[in-house]
Amino acid sequence: MSDTQALRDSFALVGKSGDEVPRYFYSYLFLIAPQVRPMFPVSMGQQRDRLVAALGRIVADVDDPDRLVPYVQQLGRDHRKFQVVAEHYDAVGQALLATLGYFLGEAWTPELRRGWTDAYGLVARTMFQAADADSAVNPPWWNAEVVRHEQRAFDIAVVTLRLDQPMAYAAGQSVMVETPILPSTWRSFTPANAVRADGSIELHVRSIDGGLVSPAVVYSLRQGDVLRLGAPVGDRLGLRRSQGRDLVLVAGGTGLAPLRALIEEIAWYGPPRRVDLFFGARDANGLYDMPALRQLAEAHPWLRVTPLVGADFGSFENRSLAGPVLRSGACRGRSVYVCGSPAMVSATVRDLAAGGIPHDLLHYEDAR
Repeated sequence: MSDTQALRDSFALVGKSGDEVPRYFYSYLFLIAPQVRPMFPVSMGQQRDRLVAALGRIVADVDDPDRLVPYVQQLGRDHRKFQVVAEHYDAVGQALLATLGYFLGEAWTPELRRGWTDAYGLVARTMFQAADADSAVNPPWWNAEVVRHEQRAFDIAVVTLRLDQPMAYAAGQSVMVETPILPSTWRSFTPANAVRADGSIELHVRSIDGGLVSPAVVYSLRQGDVLRLGAPVGDRLGLRRSQGRDLVLVAGGTGLAPLRALIEEIAWYGPPRRVDLFFGARDANGLYDMPALRQLAEAHPWLRVTPLVGADFGSFENRSLAGPVLRSGACRGRSVYVCGSPAMVSATVRDLAAGGIPHDLLHYEDAR
């Protein structure tokens, strides 16, 4: 059995203990390094999920450096917004080894401990080096003042922000956002615009049941409040994926944001190409950005916008927007981008693939 397989097998064994694993890890970390507790949100549920997901990703790709190294480097850059320093990496390493040892019991052999120590050391060094390099060109976060807060529907707000310094990003990338109402609680949002000359960023936010940051943004944020934004990340929804093809964009609800940003990027920076946007919602109130979309379509003949409400695409509970998209005949030879809720994306991508759209032309975000 290879060393990498030993890491995978031991992680799978530890994983059988479920939520107790991240609870033990963070309890141990806060005990040996209480100074790091303010870096984390009061409610640790989502943070525990992120820890398990990150460890799982690292272990899965441990012998695939082409996938692992960019992911770990991005983790290092992302953690700059928490003001992580070298001793924090040491504390996390101690907590990780203690957690593995606790849950593995007699299976925690000296050889396995050495394997995990070496693996974590490599990950920590890669993260720290990437963070150090990033510090030469980017701040740990951007301060973003709310200059406009528009309530477009009961549970949807469009928020325009003014950054304190320029941010270089590509349409389709996302940023982590922290509100003054919930310090140390970060949530990912995607700007709904390409980079603008005035440096403004527009966020489209739906309040999620049980969420923390999204209800705060929709219902409590006010003009003049200052948010913190992390560095832009991601490339799954970027224009480079399309390789210059014409586009079909399929948006559900506020999943419109990154797709509208792609339209802006084409409009402002070119080259022009045929774009069909299908914008779906449960009802007309969910089509919150239609005036702006109509203006774009009037200004750019290469853009066609098709709004869809519940009855246009069958049972809303199915969440799939594939039916009207396929019936339009617009997809042939085009790159297709899908963005919305996880249920909508999963169902739409499944049905588009079943309808004959090649998988290499389908672009969407998923857990990987």
